Amino acid sequence: MDPDRNRLGDYLRARRDLVTPERAGIPGGGRRRVPGLRREEVAMLAGISADYYLRLERGRDAHPSEQVLSALARVLQLDDVERQYLLELAQPAPVRRRPGHAERVPPRLDAMLSALGVPAFVEGRAYDVLASNALARALSPRLVPGENRLRSLLLDPAERDFHAEWELQVRGFVAAFRGTVRGQEDDPRVRELVGELSLASARFRDLWARHDVRELAGGTAEVRHPVVGDLTLHREKLPVEAVTLVVYYASDETSAERLRLLGSSIAGPALTPRA
Repeated sequence: MDPDRNRLGDYLRARRDLVTPERAGIPGGGRRRVPGLRREEVAMLAGISADYYLRLERGRDAHPSEQVLSALARVLQLDDVERQYLLELAQPAPVRRRPGHAERVPPRLDAMLSALGVPAFVEGRAYDVLASNALARALSPRLVPGENRLRSLLLDPAERDFHAEWELQVRGFVAAFRGTVRGQEDDPRVRELVGELSLASARFRDLWARHDVRELAGGTAEVRHPVVGDLTLHREKLPVEAVTLVVYYASDETSAERLRLLGSSIAGPALTPRA
């Protein structure tokens, strides 16, 4: 990701491609060369000139007024998170940060992981697994330090079998990743991961080009465990200093019983040593 690229224009192009004329209240009719709205249609609906909108998409005006951005957000049917992201893209470029520092797990999180009776792990800004407890590793062998959650999800065939709704999980992870790293696009680890996945995964390329963005949040996962069977798990993501604690817990009694069964089968140290 080039930190000097036209991110505002990229975002506007990506989002207008996702709004059909019918959704915008414009009769489709005839042959169209674009999948979504034309530039002049966005401009008309937003109450700005087509020439000015063209300048925005081409990066000739990178700092439009909040009034213009609000109008564009309405036309592009952005939700609150996406609208805030659009506003941030139009802010003056921040001072570039130094290359990302090595991420460390706070000592108290190590103790917490071993004490928790549910699967839990710590992840970094780019979804690298930094530490995990034994139950997390029993839940998935990919929840070990050194693995990357996004890479595993997209490139490891076992993840497709593990997640009952793999496509839903992928879409959510990619959108959350963009939301998490916004403002840190020039971080070396972020650039490395995006470059790797762009080369290795067509699905990642397609989703990344959509510019979907979500806030860091939990959710629910339907997983197929090879030993204890199907589990429905809630996932909570809790920021702690510069890292995130991720905790899975059962959403129903059947899943809770199967997690207890999984826990009873664990032998060995409570934590995997980190490099």
